[in-house]
Amino acid sequence: MVGLFNKKKKKMSWQIPTQIEQDIIAGKATYRTFQTGNGGQSILPVPANAYVVIFGYDFSPAGGGFKNLVNLGSTTSVTGVPIQNSINPRWFETQQISFYTGTDFYPFIHHVDVKTVGAGPREVNAENPASNTTISFNIIEEIDNSPIARQVYITSSNDVTITHGLILNNLRISANAIPVTNRTPQGLTYGGTAQSINTQTNYGPAVAPLQFMQPSPKDYQDFGFGLLPSNADGQAFATPDVSNGLRDSTDFINGFLGGPFTNTASTNYFLCLHYALYSKPIPSKQG
Repeated sequence: MVGLFNKKKKKMSWQIPTQIEQDIIAGKATYRTFQTGNGGQSILPVPANAYVVIFGYDFSPAGGGFKNLVNLGSTTSVTGVPIQNSINPRWFETQQISFYTGTDFYPFIHHVDVKTVGAGPREVNAENPASNTTISFNIIEEIDNSPIARQVYITSSNDVTITHGLILNNLRISANAIPVTNRTPQGLTYGGTAQSINTQTNYGPAVAPLQFMQPSPKDYQDFGFGLLPSNADGQAFATPDVSNGLRDSTDFINGFLGGPFTNTASTNYFLCLHYALYSKPIPSKQG
């Protein structure tokens, strides 16, 4: 059994692992789905004396159902100058899904495309055509909320907490040249190069942000980068904060776009888990 999406040249899929498929056919497990959306906090219940194996999900990102019209004004070059997407669609460009089993945490960050088309009028500055600037140039931005399929393998005998949110910022705090070590040899890695590499990035509230440390928080001092800051972690994931961390999509939609969009199904995210339910205690060893 395969979940497959072919839309706008995207090809993504999940597949039932062979052993789980055999267990379902033999009656040792039951195939189940769990669908959630709208609010960013959900819980997949797991019965007593049972366990689940989540092996895939289908994710329809938040941000569909509207178009954002932007006037770039009279000082925008029409060639060769990067233009950042406007604030409303930019909130939807990066979205995180995470699973917490009571013992383990599994975060997944997705980039979501923003489609941009010229909407006119596009009037080149007639007084100075060579400047490549426009008097008026409108664009339309639209979130591509085509479904995303992801293969995972998450086992839990506890209820599974599911969190979804939007990420606007990941703040670069420090950057360093990576020295040559036995784990960062010259020529194969950034060890010994003159490039300034991110070594600390904040993904949360200003007071106590989660601080993503690279190359590794375990041996941060071995690279000569000083003492580890508080809340250091070796994985990149956002923690809740309305500005610099994870923000509930309905909170943002209601606050910035307004009630009609909050109540529009196409603007909200939806997430469907595919899992196997085993009606017995979890084995001590997993294959």
